[in-house]
Amino acid sequence: MKYAVLDFETTGNQSSDEIIQVGLAIIEPDKTISQVYRSFVKPGIPIPPFITGLTGITEDDVKDAPELDEVMVEMVPLLNDVVLVGHNVAFDFNYLQSALDKTGYLPFTGRILDTMDFLKILFPSLTSYQLGQVAAEFEVEHDRPHQADSDALATALIFLKCLEECAQLPLLTLQRLSDLFAGEDSDLGWFFDAMVQEKEREAMPSEDGFVYYRQFALQAEDWLDIAAPRDSADRNPLADVSFEQFMEQVRERLRERLPQYEEREAQNMMLNEVMRAFEEDKHLLVEAGTGTGKSLGYLLPAIYHSVKNDEKVMVSTHTINLQEQLRERDVPLLTEVVPFPFRAAVFKGRQHYLCLRKFEHKMNRKDFATPKEEVMTAAQMVVWLTQTESGDDEELNLGNRGGDFWETVASESESCLGRSCPWFRKCFYHRAKHEAGVADVVITNHSKLFTDIQAGHQLLPGYERLVIDEAHHLEDVAGKHLGIHMKYFTVVHTLTRLFKDSKTGQLANLRSSLDASSAEKSSEWCAVIDDIYPTLVDVKESWDKLSELLFSLMPDRSDAAPGDPGQFVYRLLPTRKPKDWEILTALENQIYVGLGDVLRKGDRLLSEIREEQDDYAAESLLTDISGLFKDLAGERESLRFFMKLESEDTVYWMEANGNYRSRSLQMYAVPIDVSAQLKEFFFDRKKSVVMTSATLSVDKSFQYMIEQLGLTEAAEEDQLITSMLPSPFNYRDQALLVIPRDFPSVKGSVGDDHFINTLVQSLADSAVATKGRMLVLFTSYRMLRQVYDPLKELLSAQGITVIGQGMDSGSRTKLTRRFQGQNASVLLGTSSFWEGVDIPGEALTSLAIVRLPFQPPNHPLVEAKSERLQREKKNPFMKLSVPQAVIRFKQGFGRLVRSSQDRGIVIVYDTRILESYYGKYFLYSLPGPKMEHMPMNQMVPRISEWLNPEA
Repeated sequence: MKYAVLDFETTGNQSSDEIIQVGLAIIEPDKTISQVYRSFVKPGIPIPPFITGLTGITEDDVKDAPELDEVMVEMVPLLNDVVLVGHNVAFDFNYLQSALDKTGYLPFTGRILDTMDFLKILFPSLTSYQLGQVAAEFEVEHDRPHQADSDALATALIFLKCLEECAQLPLLTLQRLSDLFAGEDSDLGWFFDAMVQEKEREAMPSEDGFVYYRQFALQAEDWLDIAAPRDSADRNPLADVSFEQFMEQVRERLRERLPQYEEREAQNMMLNEVMRAFEEDKHLLVEAGTGTGKSLGYLLPAIYHSVKNDEKVMVSTHTINLQEQLRERDVPLLTEVVPFPFRAAVFKGRQHYLCLRKFEHKMNRKDFATPKEEVMTAAQMVVWLTQTESGDDEELNLGNRGGDFWETVASESESCLGRSCPWFRKCFYHRAKHEAGVADVVITNHSKLFTDIQAGHQLLPGYERLVIDEAHHLEDVAGKHLGIHMKYFTVVHTLTRLFKDSKTGQLANLRSSLDASSAEKSSEWCAVIDDIYPTLVDVKESWDKLSELLFSLMPDRSDAAPGDPGQFVYRLLPTRKPKDWEILTALENQIYVGLGDVLRKGDRLLSEIREEQDDYAAESLLTDISGLFKDLAGERESLRFFMKLESEDTVYWMEANGNYRSRSLQMYAVPIDVSAQLKEFFFDRKKSVVMTSATLSVDKSFQYMIEQLGLTEAAEEDQLITSMLPSPFNYRDQALLVIPRDFPSVKGSVGDDHFINTLVQSLADSAVATKGRMLVLFTSYRMLRQVYDPLKELLSAQGITVIGQGMDSGSRTKLTRRFQGQNASVLLGTSSFWEGVDIPGEALTSLAIVRLPFQPPNHPLVEAKSERLQREKKNPFMKLSVPQAVIRFKQGFGRLVRSSQDRGIVIVYDTRILESYYGKYFLYSLPGPKMEHMPMNQMVPRISEWLNPEA
């Protein structure tokens, strides 16, 4: 096969736009690139400035270029008898067909392949499929992005990598791919078919490193073969070794491994504090700022304690991100520097693991809801099985619609066949559980800790010592898990997976398999299923109606612009139920009774079929249906709890979005105060709980956290150690905090014209002084939107890009990556950017905080907590709002200095920090930067002077 890799640069992406540059790389059948054809093309229309900005192609480049006719004369012979390849090939193909048509040639009728498809299928774990990112990942030279010849050559080299990868795949996987795309009549089907034929002609290697099972090729061996890290008969490697001696050995090995390794005072203090808490059976609150190296600060004592005493230590993080970071960065390093074998296992929530039984079932039935997208996801996963050892969805880049597919094949307890499943020995969830069982240290997340409590401690291996990282989130996660959170779609998904119509859904699948079976009772059973259908339809109608009525209770928000995320929030009070509430409870009752009827009939039906029939395919379907019934039963009880509105200790509220109305409805019922439950589940039961985070203290005191987390009694009984570690950075030299004291103030979440104009001008001036490299943190998405367009306009003339969360598409990680990739840009973010974003080094020089991050006082949970404090004769603002805002403010400040080389500026535009009596709590809680306030007109000169002291 001969391939032609094509790339055009054009004046835009409308049909009226014209080609300005052509790149064409020819790949010969022996997989060599024989030539790269390149040419500018003279367009009939001017090149827009943003295209020149993107491609670097100017009017001068094209003014003497050949016309399209001349270029096509040279290009057309190169396209003879080739397979056309491109990155997002549809774009280039459309321009090619129109160019052929304009210049009087016949259209191109050969086969067309897209490198995007190949990358998705063959490299399912790539974080980005953008050409520049992929080229960097594959170390392919791509020196002039967005120039056609450079793009075409880079795409050709990437395509060759894909062909190489494809040749490595086992025959069985290629056959699966060929089968998946066969019905599509697509060029991908043709390609994989050709690859299968090529592979069949090769001699089969006796050992190819894959495990073959039930017509799938896998990477993962049986998990029953995973042994404990040390043989139990051997002497304990720490028998006569003190923690100091152990640390000496580790440090020696760290120096060998990392020439730049230096001991840090704060990390040594942390190591000793954690060790002390473990040895004395006490709890510990330890605040460790950026740069302390806190992961090693708790992992090393955890490993030492666990191995020496032969008891597990549990480590919990708030985000999956941090769990991944520990798995990929910290644990491999420790494996090299700890002088004996140990095992640290990562264990996540069950829904993160693929259920191979469900996946096999879906593949064999080709049970795809949206065939085009789902065939692609299935293809990714077939290849991923030859690569993954953990079966964890975080490894997959599933794209937008992949999440729905994942839900149908994720592991879940309700539909698990356990030991009777033919996939049991290969099961990813049971592997993770087994690994956690034999590990010394188990790394999990806050969510899983609470799911484990709700499941009666059946999920995690037993533990007496627990380390909670990012502990400032513990209270929040506890509330979500110990309460109820239901979405409109939670119920709809379960209902439609059971029964969408008489042809789709698991009940319909069961009915058709009963129809085909010879069981004597099958017609009787089919009648029961037919009897269940109408009840499910009624339940769905009542649920739709109830959701609409609940949505209609939401007050109209006068200050919300359309499309504001989380636009509506409405609290329900047990003491003052909305009028006509009984109409809604009557609907809920219909749902309750209807579902009760379905569950009774359904459970009886399933147990009868199970008794009579004994075949795996049916068993697997019955298990899935019984799992869906259990989900419905849970949803029925949650809805009843919510609608009853009877607990005084619970805050009930609803949220919805103006665009999607009742379909976006979410219901919450959360305990107002979780401190008693945290005390009961953790601090009373466990010997030692270590809590750490960069932000636990307010105004140099831990009192707020001690009260929120239920540690008051432990503190009184001397069961609690608190420690505030010194910062490893010299903040006086590394950070300057500037407050423009004559800045206008603002009320509420919307800025008036004067405020917004002053803010935009000041941000623009500061961004020019710092050459972009600026992160601007907002507390309201509305204000971010008010600033985005005018700021973009002001800065585009200076060559500085503005990236806005929610304005530019992409997740937080994608936006952060774009910000780091461009040398002069300003990133505007709201809530999720205040923490967890790590942008070390030059990419971030200045941080602007527009408003102090107070929670909206009308948020139901804040409101309920404030009412409770008022009843206790305490000041809610000082006891709740200020400490919460200070912790958030410290998180935001922490984005700036991420290493001992970083230098930066923080601008706080909220003058309350100077004028109010509580402002000092914010300033005193920071780790000691240089602080200055000045009139606005002196700010930019001061910033420039501080950043360039020599100038």
